[in-house]
Amino acid sequence: MTLDPGGMETRKRRHIDVCLSEDVDFQTVTTGLERYRLPYNALTQTDLGSIDLATDFLGTRLRAPVLIGPMTGGAELSGTINRNLADAAQQLGIGMMLGSQRIMLDNGAASSTFRVREIAPDVLLIGNIGLTQLTPDIVPALVEALDRVNANALAVHTNPLQEAMQHKGDTDFSGSIARLREIAGTIGYPVMLKEVGHGIGAAAAAELVDCPIAAVDVAGAGGTSWARVEQFVRYGEIRYPALAEWGIPTAQAILEVRRELPGVPLVASGGIRTGMDAAKALALGADVVSLARPLLAPAIESPAAVVDWLQRFIEELLICLHGCGAADLAELRDRGVSPM
Repeated sequence: MTLDPGGMETRKRRHIDVCLSEDVDFQTVTTGLERYRLPYNALTQTDLGSIDLATDFLGTRLRAPVLIGPMTGGAELSGTINRNLADAAQQLGIGMMLGSQRIMLDNGAASSTFRVREIAPDVLLIGNIGLTQLTPDIVPALVEALDRVNANALAVHTNPLQEAMQHKGDTDFSGSIARLREIAGTIGYPVMLKEVGHGIGAAAAAELVDCPIAAVDVAGAGGTSWARVEQFVRYGEIRYPALAEWGIPTAQAILEVRRELPGVPLVASGGIRTGMDAAKALALGADVVSLARPLLAPAIESPAAVVDWLQRFIEELLICLHGCGAADLAELRDRGVSPM
């Protein structure tokens, strides 16, 4: 397939514009996190100032269990966004995922919008490619793209619903599990499989039991609906509202994937908007949480705006641990959650 870098750059910019100007959240589906209560302990024996949020993920120590989710790349504005996000990640000691690097494979000039290592030398940096593009033929170019940005790992995003909504989307997913299994074991980078916001559940997780992946990002429904975004980009309106509301809620996805893959590191994303959301997701079984769209507008503004948003998010997470009597993340998971 021949890529159209110019067309792809335009579409990436349209994604940014739509996410800033339209109501792209799920309208009827929630994350499901509101159905759970974090236990409150009035006799906590913790010192708020001593609570430890540090964790290891994909071989890197994070000061808090937080990743900046993938947003963009390829468009001119994308470079500003990625640099500001990377600056904030470096300051806070958290991780960052890049947007899809597909455009880098055929358009070398796009590389500059993904290069953030000079700004964030210590950050866990995760590259990104689509599952439908993950074929043996592209592996050399993909490895070169990962090397160019000095990534630590690779996220492979699976997005059949988004691609079906996209104009001339890549809709042939046949054989993709076998290719993922083969390439994940040989590419030389830890590989994380992720959805884009419609959820990975039990059926998909069962296919990964013998797959040499390093982590799974459930990217559940309840936050940004990419079937909704793509309809705005393609039609300027929502023509298929039922499809825009389709997916596995984040809380359900966490529980189902954790049950099927008990030993695989797990990222909770999809509608994570507050420190309380994060605390519940971690207590349900996630190892780290990820968020993206809430940081888009701050990332256009400045690194300081991103840091400010994330500091408040992390402060709320700290208070959640303090209030339920957990001195660290292991104790938070021991506390668990209760159904409302």
